Amino acid sequence: MAKVISNLYGEALFDIALERGMVSEMEEQVTVLSQAFAENPELFKLFNHPKITKEEKISVIENAFKGRFLDDIVGFLVLIVEKGRYNEIEAVFDYFHAKVREYSKVGVAKVTSAVELSEEQKKQVEQKLLQQTSYESFQMHYETDKSLLGGMVIRIGDRVVDSSIRTKLANMAKDLKKISLANVTN
Repeated sequence: MAKVISNLYGEALFDIALERGMVSEMEEQVTVLSQAFAENPELFKLFNHPKITKEEKISVIENAFKGRFLDDIVGFLVLIVEKGRYNEIEAVFDYFHAKVREYSKVGVAKVTSAVELSEEQKKQVEQKLLQQTSYESFQMHYETDKSLLGGMVIRIGDRVVDSSIRTKLANMAKDLKKISLANVTN
């Protein structure tokens, strides 16, 4: 349920940015706010404190952010407090950033390989992804996992391309078990 709510609020924030023609400005400000919340956990303590009224919390938001951030951002934060959704603010901002990337045709790819890829190999992987998707650029994240044995696993959103040797061996083992069972039953 929390994910649905954070997506709903993130979508609303994105719609405001799009409607106002201020997608990049709002993204910059949301990034700054995300960092501020991450670096100041006492803000969450303040918002969760049962003895501080909503009005006082709203006053803190307006005093801290008005004039430093767009009115739409400040108004959005006030709405979050009014609706008691401050626990989901991080998820709302994450969803907003994902919508901005989608709008800007920027994909996020996580590439896991058995060995460290060279810069040339990384460029080739990115070029191949650009050719096979509708994205115009990628934020690439690379990591190694020796248990793959060879090959790589590429994740873009909820899509996964697994060409690792580990998976190929596991699939071959399944196929061999099917063949063995088929021979036994015949």
